[in-house]
Amino acid sequence: MLPVINDSTLAHIVARVRAAGTDSGRCEVKSCVGGLTKDIARTISGLANSAGGVIILGLDEAHGFNPAAGFDASRIQDAFSHVCLEELSPSIHPVMDVLTFEGAPVLVASVEELRPKDKPCFVVKQGRYGGSYLRVGDGDRRLSPYEVDRLLEEREQPRHDRALVVDATVEDLDGQLVAQLIARERAIHPRYIGRLEFDEALRTLGIASPDEDGVMRPTLAGLVALGRYPQEFYPALTISFTSYYTTRRDDTTPDGKRFLDSHTCVGAAPAMIEEAVAAVLRNTRTGARIEGLYRRDVHEYPLDALREALVNAVMHRDYSPDALGSSIHLDLFPDRLEIINPGGLFGIMTIDSLGTEAVSSRRNSRLAAMLESTPSEQGGFLAENRGSGYRAMQRAFQDAGLPEPLPRDSISRFSLTLFGPEGIRPGDGLLRDAERSLANPANPSGRSVVRMSGPYDVPTALGMTEREVLDAIRSAGEMGTAGIVRKTGRSRPTVLKALRDLVARGFIAPTTTVKNDPHLKYRLS
Repeated sequence: MLPVINDSTLAHIVARVRAAGTDSGRCEVKSCVGGLTKDIARTISGLANSAGGVIILGLDEAHGFNPAAGFDASRIQDAFSHVCLEELSPSIHPVMDVLTFEGAPVLVASVEELRPKDKPCFVVKQGRYGGSYLRVGDGDRRLSPYEVDRLLEEREQPRHDRALVVDATVEDLDGQLVAQLIARERAIHPRYIGRLEFDEALRTLGIASPDEDGVMRPTLAGLVALGRYPQEFYPALTISFTSYYTTRRDDTTPDGKRFLDSHTCVGAAPAMIEEAVAAVLRNTRTGARIEGLYRRDVHEYPLDALREALVNAVMHRDYSPDALGSSIHLDLFPDRLEIINPGGLFGIMTIDSLGTEAVSSRRNSRLAAMLESTPSEQGGFLAENRGSGYRAMQRAFQDAGLPEPLPRDSISRFSLTLFGPEGIRPGDGLLRDAERSLANPANPSGRSVVRMSGPYDVPTALGMTEREVLDAIRSAGEMGTAGIVRKTGRSRPTVLKALRDLVARGFIAPTTTVKNDPHLKYRLS
């Protein structure tokens, strides 16, 4: 609710406007001596689609926001009412009053923010896609068609995650992940899922469904959560990691590089999230804290909180056709880590409600439910969907002595900024908070390492899959791809990707350079 405007609060508002020298995102001032300005309708639209605000008519901005000579408050009030009721859709019902300011009449109109299901408010003669505005600074910006569509989606539950991927079949799903998810659902819902045949379980859980010809096709949600390689069909459904040299994206390193490291994280949700965590670990530092007889790794960013933030980004991002060409961005700076995903908060969720109540509003309801039973590579399942994850993230940062995450929301995107220790430069390879440092003399880059059992050190940047592949190769001395698949229980595409990464980073080497050699094996470098 906007505050009631009386003579006293009006004087306070005008004093702030005069001090700033301009109107603001919540306050618009116009003289309107000769009549309403032509842009008044879009100003009302912008306030109604944003956080609401106050319009003050009868003050002259060009002359220090003093009362405008010749202002006819009664005539302007009638004209303003006509615009609100007849020229905007939906109609706006502001609270209006004629007040006295410095001995002259002014018209004050308070415009409330519309409910999500009533947005966007648009200028009728310009149409919904040409006449919807948003208040930005002291001006009004026309909403893009994409933003208008996102507002319209607030009126009913989106179903983009249930769309069939027409070029894919159930063979494009990771059989192991699917089996684990269905087993989990049968265990927790035996009355409903436990008695279903496999194909019927796929359909009931929204993993796959028959098309018009009866061919079982994965849904978008099924492919994102359980696909062998979803990027074959949607190349941009990735997490795009970039490590920057300074706190600004446009700065370069002394030798002219735009960034220190970049990596496109791919695969289904479990693998993609672990790749993203590994990328952050590869570019930040790990120290150690001794607690009694035990040593505990200390990371710049709490890992559980980082995973929670990434799961939320994958779960709640926009999967509408307009957004399928956009990635989740994971940007590392010396002082912070930013996670940016397409699509703002959905439904009843607001910035103020994050972390304060056990409330969750799901844009992608099918995907969200699926991720509750999607196995995590760290054990357990990816999501809990009880509205408590964000609060747990806040506590993790508080316990680490770091500032709380900072959320930012708009119609087209949501971002979460995670703050690290001050003065940290990603990629500088130094240890911090290390009562007992375990630097590897054979590691010339200076990357922090954790001493593992066996004759080698595994950098903390490695994900669970890479660690399992290394353990399998170490146990056998040499091992081929098929053997690693059997040993680790991972899918072949997942193992192949881990092998490529480990070879590129110098941890393992192939026994032959002959392409497609059936006798190819891998050994530790």
